[in-house]
Amino acid sequence: MKKIYVCRDEVTGLLSAVYDAWRAVVVDGAGECGIRFRGCIEQELFCEYTEVAESEKKAAAVERLILRNLGWYAYKMLYQAALSTDALKGDAILGTMLEAREIPDSRRIMDHLGNAQVEKVFELSRNVGDEVHRWLQFLRFGELENGIMFSKFEPKNRVLTCVAPHFADRFCLENWMIYDETHQEYAVHEAGKQWVLVTGGELAGELAGRFSDRELVFRELWHKFTDSIAIEERKNPGCQMGHLPLWYRKNMVEFMPV
Repeated sequence: MKKIYVCRDEVTGLLSAVYDAWRAVVVDGAGECGIRFRGCIEQELFCEYTEVAESEKKAAAVERLILRNLGWYAYKMLYQAALSTDALKGDAILGTMLEAREIPDSRRIMDHLGNAQVEKVFELSRNVGDEVHRWLQFLRFGELENGIMFSKFEPKNRVLTCVAPHFADRFCLENWMIYDETHQEYAVHEAGKQWVLVTGGELAGELAGRFSDRELVFRELWHKFTDSIAIEERKNPGCQMGHLPLWYRKNMVEFMPV
């Protein structure tokens, strides 16, 4: 009978499920195992469903296992796949790790794209990586009344942990916050310190929209500047959307009303 491990759809929960499934297959010699997420389970026949006891200790053990046996490149690919919205990403990650045991050099596992699970991890990782690359270009900050630089975005995948390190390095001496409205979590950075990940949107909801007078003045100047240099006859909305889709614009300060 296939054993399905049920967990939350976030990295710690997923890696905890991988830990339990890995032990069941490798240590206990169990048969086929799978991973599903709470809230999006389609019941299957002849399956045993088990709730996962999630913990940071389990997640850390899986990370060490991957880094030691599969290497940094595979770890990056698996981590990015874990951030995707795909409901079957858990099966793909577990399947890739199990497949690595069957090849002579486990560190070359991501070269084995003939395996369906490895191929899926590769595709999911590439999709997440592409979205991270776009948000690094389109993410914008505005100064709040209290001087904190605030940014809000709505990513499809859970990419905040990939985006935040870039800005922590770029704005290491600034106080800033990035709010992921889709997944209700935000990265908070205090000047000169490490950024932290916090879940829940209450704080960001209170802060959003309370921008400083200086911020509003610069926005007004920006709007006047772009209006003054625009050439009406050369406007091409279709071309503009090809470079900057409407989906990104609603959270960009350049397009917010003054």
